[in-house]
Amino acid sequence: MPKKPPKSPPAPKPDRDLDVLRSLVALLDESSVSSIKLSRGGSSYEVSRGGVVVPMGQAQGAHAAPAAPAAAAPSAPAAPAKSNLIDIKSPMVGTFYSAPEPGAEPYVKSGSRIAPGQTLCIIEAMKIMNEIESEVSGTIRERLIEDAQPVEFGQVLYRVEPNV
Repeated sequence: MPKKPPKSPPAPKPDRDLDVLRSLVALLDESSVSSIKLSRGGSSYEVSRGGVVVPMGQAQGAHAAPAAPAAAAPSAPAAPAKSNLIDIKSPMVGTFYSAPEPGAEPYVKSGSRIAPGQTLCIIEAMKIMNEIESEVSGTIRERLIEDAQPVEFGQVLYRVEPNV
């Protein structure tokens, strides 16, 4: 009796693809990584910041899912006129907190003098409280995010006038 050729894995259902893609986008939003790759069955998926979500390596067929845009980053505000202010940006995706606990005084306010290593705020990411420290010395001129608001990677949190 002749052997049958091995079966190729069935093409994933479009609804399942969307569920997988939604899960990957959610994982990416909750982490500080720049991309996630997943191989499952006969399908591979890749999600990256600012890129597109594409089912890769899928069995050829009529059920191939189209590429879908990844979660769009909020549009950046227009660049201000030339200034000497230094932007302090978020090193991760998370929730911004200006104080160590609710009701406490914020770590820094407009007009506060800061030094390298000084805690500026907390960003909560995946239930972990991450203290964000200054890398520059100067004076806080502007806080650009409200307390308990979500922040994106690279989003400007503070503008600092450096010490001269």
